[in-house]
Order: sequence, then structure tokens, then C-alpha cells
Amino acid sequence: MLSSTLTSPTTLRIPSIPLHRTTRAATSPRLPIAGGGVTGLVIECSSRPQKKATAHHMKTRPKKSQPWDIKRKPTVYPPLPPLPPDWTLVERSHEENDAVEEVAVEAAAAVDDV
Repeated sequence: MLSSTLTSPTTLRIPSIPLHRTTRAATSPRLPIAGGGVTGLVIECSSRPQKKATAHHMKTRPKKSQPWDIKRKPTVYPPLPPLPPDWTLVERSHEENDAVEEVAVEAAAAVDDV
């Protein structure tokens, strides 16, 4: 039997196995790809695959269906009042920023040496 399937000394012909009804659902037809070629069979491992993270959130997000809700604009709030006089906005000076950066560089160099 094996000698009848040999076509040359280096190749072996394997007879095709017909697909049963149960295995037909596990494969899908050939799909075109962007380069103009065709992919092979796609095997799905799950009968009910689930969407992952962002795809699930996009599918199940609340969608506006009412015209009044679709046309609704964001709320416009009045501007905040000025800060009270006893409050002051504190910012670091340029010299303090430079000193903090130098200390961080020195600490990183010390860690690299260890």
C-alpha cells in the first residue's frame, strides 16, 4: 500500500481525508489579505469566541439613540472666582528646579555604579 502512494523517492502522497460535518465548522474559507494574496484556512479554537477589552467596551458602550440626547451640547460652567487674598500660588524658581534635577542625576549615577 505504501509503495502505491509513493510518486518519487523523496515525496510521499497522502490521500485526502473528507471533512465531516463536525470539523467543517472549525475551518473557514480562504480569506483575501491586503497584499492581494489569499491566506490559508483559519482555525478557530472556540465555538463562542469572546471580544477582548476595547472591542468589548466599544460594542457594549451606551449609545445615544434619542435625537434630543444626540444633539445635546456639553455643559458650560461660569468661570471660577479669583483666589482669596490669603491664598498664594507657589511655583519653584528655575534655580530650585536645576538643583533638584542635579540631585536626581547624581542619585541615578550612584545606582548605576553599584
